[in-house]
Amino acid sequence: MLWITGDPEADALLTEDPLALLLGMVLDQQIPLERAFAGPLALRDRLGGTLDPAAIAAMDPDALAEVFAAKPALHRYPRSMAARVQAVCATVTESYGGDAAAIWTSAPDGDALLTNLRALPGFGDQKARIFLALLAKQLDVRPPAWEEAAGPYAEAGAFRSVADIDSPEALARVRKFKQQAKAQARAKLPRGG
Repeated sequence: MLWITGDPEADALLTEDPLALLLGMVLDQQIPLERAFAGPLALRDRLGGTLDPAAIAAMDPDALAEVFAAKPALHRYPRSMAARVQAVCATVTESYGGDAAAIWTSAPDGDALLTNLRALPGFGDQKARIFLALLAKQLDVRPPAWEEAAGPYAEAGAFRSVADIDSPEALARVRKFKQQAKAQARAKLPRGG
């Protein structure tokens, strides 16, 4: 079972429901990753107990934004993230017959999987590579050449991203890596004066 949020119910949903895992990755932007990946459980509960991509895609956008904004808000930017979740659900429905797992089960190799992920709304290159590494490292979804497609996120023991989190200790190591990376990026910025 995945260990990402520290909440057994949220982690069980991420493990069992490919759409939940995909939506957790969508929400993993500008909020703590545990909160992002716990979002699909809260969304499921607010939607009456199911995460149905076709139903979410068909919802009135303002109604979905209200679901996201209800206290406590599902994201720091509830309206824009509701729109992104809705767009991803529309893609899952239209391109993958409502089966989020088909994004990866239909890919014959790592490059095809990376292409599928990059085509999702809100998935840039880095997010796509991280999610590919998460699938491979945590769920044993390892199409040929997945390591090359995932790039540095494929490294064993790198603790770069959510792909490497399987315990509270691993979460702490990923946080430390991210803090160091941010500090290095800030150090490279030109100083105003």
